[in-house]
Amino acid sequence: MSSSSNPISFPGYSTSFNETLIKSNRPLSPSVHAVDFFTKRSQLFSNHKGLTSSSWNAKTPLHAHASICVSKSMRWWEKTLKPNMIEINSAQELVDTLSNSGDRLVIVEFYSPGCGGCKSLHPKICQLAESNLNAIFLQVNYEELKPMCHSLHIHVLPFFRFYKGSQGKICSFSCTIATIKKFKDALSKHKNDVFDLGPAKGLEESELLTLSSIGQISYNNLTKKEDLVLEEINPSMNNLLLA
Repeated sequence: MSSSSNPISFPGYSTSFNETLIKSNRPLSPSVHAVDFFTKRSQLFSNHKGLTSSSWNAKTPLHAHASICVSKSMRWWEKTLKPNMIEINSAQELVDTLSNSGDRLVIVEFYSPGCGGCKSLHPKICQLAESNLNAIFLQVNYEELKPMCHSLHIHVLPFFRFYKGSQGKICSFSCTIATIKKFKDALSKHKNDVFDLGPAKGLEESELLTLSSIGQISYNNLTKKEDLVLEEINPSMNNLLLA
């Protein structure tokens, strides 16, 4: 009996598929057509073996989206930083940096991540840092160093302190993007100041003692001058105890 008089149909497949087999001029051998169909079907799905629908659809776009997310997640105070801008992570680091600054102008900026004025001012400060590479710009995160900031009487943000050489603190003020001229004038005035030769003074003695008393800096790092102040305080304390 010829194959055309007894066409083969495959249960479970569409009518169009069966009709295609019936209209074919080739002998309809069940074994041949079944092998061809299932071989092609197997090859189609084997090309994506091991891929889930999510990973299949996200092959190249995944990397693009990842890079965009990393870029967007960068915090504003970390953007456009210049080589002479340093993030301060502890009171001890602030003390040491000021003490080792020599005769260079040091500008300490106190900011908070949630401060809108700090955020809007940040790009301008970065530009000024780039045009004054001999100056050192220190950034202090108020939220992370609150005990130190309270000891230094920092209560308004953004706030700036200017230090230079043996003179120590030469000015301090708060300013915003609207009053940036105040910052520019102070920078222009003090960047070329020349003071008596001597070690950089840094923080005031009273500030150092306060920071030491609350455990923010090591007592051993106080200068001899501060040690003498403590020696003068201790006898008076002993007299009070003996009285």
